[in-house]
Amino acid sequence: MADSTDISKTLDAKLERMRAIFAPMPKLIVAFSGGVDSTLVLKVAHDVLGDRVLALTTTSPTMPDEDRDSALAMARLIGARHLVVESNELEIPGYAANPLDRCYLCKHNLFTVCEAKGAQLGIDEIVDGLNLDDLHDYRPGMRAAGEKRVRHPLVEAEMTKADVRALSRSMGLPTWDRPASPCLSSRFPYGTEITPEGLGKVAAGEKLLHSMGFAVARVRYHGEVARLEVEQSRIARIFEPEIRETIDREFKKIGFRFVAIDLKGFRSGSLNEGVIANGSKPANPIRPPRNSP
Repeated sequence: MADSTDISKTLDAKLERMRAIFAPMPKLIVAFSGGVDSTLVLKVAHDVLGDRVLALTTTSPTMPDEDRDSALAMARLIGARHLVVESNELEIPGYAANPLDRCYLCKHNLFTVCEAKGAQLGIDEIVDGLNLDDLHDYRPGMRAAGEKRVRHPLVEAEMTKADVRALSRSMGLPTWDRPASPCLSSRFPYGTEITPEGLGKVAAGEKLLHSMGFAVARVRYHGEVARLEVEQSRIARIFEPEIRETIDREFKKIGFRFVAIDLKGFRSGSLNEGVIANGSKPANPIRPPRNSP
């Protein structure tokens, strides 16, 4: 087993590798969500390039309020230039129908916005926060990144999620232990229409759970039924009489008829279970510079 010194040296080497990726870039756009991954990318890029880096965040009804707040706060903390663009994913043709490649439609829209802003500002390079572990999940958005020649510096530096968290902690980034927070559309099973009303119910339900002390929670939308996922260690608490009655009462006020508890507990991407991702991962996710032949 590697000792802490060896682990530290490995992380330092990966960090230097990422800095070397940014060093030759004249200007750069970071597709920035304010989550743990993109915050580390922005921090390192800004350390290397300073004001030649622009963080770009798109917001819409599918983005939880706390994610927008985190993006604003983290860009401020890092001292990076930050551009927020309103972009309603529900207006993307086909998106609301929630097809299997919904994430592709969303990411294609995001990177198109980044590309357009880059063209206006004379910025050729675009990067995101994809990490090495993400290559093993169902991520159709990676195809959009490939089409738009978006680079993945965390992947190029061979950083896993654990590496990202460890480096973020060492740099004093408050996102180091932040739970994953994908867009609210990920709470809808594929094929279930995504509506403003449904998004509002999901957002309200998760906000309630967070306020009750369930820091990691998902409200999966099944029409009249809200299927709740919380950490395994916290499931028993839901069945305490006062907690159970409060959840049942408040979720009915939100608009759900039934509330179900997923006994497997929280797991990221649970609605991807059983999905066969044909061609979801590109053969080579490491992209060359946009100005290369």
